[in-house]
Amino acid sequence: MRAAAFAPSPCLHLLVAAIVLAGCATTKEVHKAEAFQPQTQFSEKIQRPSKIVCWSVKRAFLSQGYMLDQAADSPTLTGVKNYQKDDETTVTLRLQTSCAENSDGTSTVFAAASRDISKVQQEKQHRSGGIGWFTLTVPAGSRETLQIVRRETIHDREFYQRFYALVKTFAEEDARSARGAAVQ
Repeated sequence: MRAAAFAPSPCLHLLVAAIVLAGCATTKEVHKAEAFQPQTQFSEKIQRPSKIVCWSVKRAFLSQGYMLDQAADSPTLTGVKNYQKDDETTVTLRLQTSCAENSDGTSTVFAAASRDISKVQQEKQHRSGGIGWFTLTVPAGSRETLQIVRRETIHDREFYQRFYALVKTFAEEDARSARGAAVQ
């Protein structure tokens, strides 16, 4: 008696194809979900001129313990802050900002934050040696390194609103100081 051969059904082929396509769509086609809406958490209009607002952005970073990263000729200011979550995990917040003067005497602050999660991981090391075309590679132990395991843009509207509120507070303080200096 002969054993029956397994023949996959057409439905199985369709199911496998759907799973493969769904996996590709979630990673390769993320740009298709971009809405490009005019009102987002990534910008805020502030009722002060850019000279005051841009200085207030810098003060906001420095007052919260962010390290500043700025090229001398760049209008972009980036604040970086690290958190040690446990012995093997570090989280880095990176908040990149830019100020723009509006024609009505106000300014717009643009901000985009990202979070990098790094973990201690074992990295295998090898040593190679050889003569001519012959090369021999052998394991040479391992070492622990801190490697980024996840990087993402922060979309939390409340995070940005807290930042903009602090910038507005400093802008108001600077505007009051400037008015007081002008009266004296």
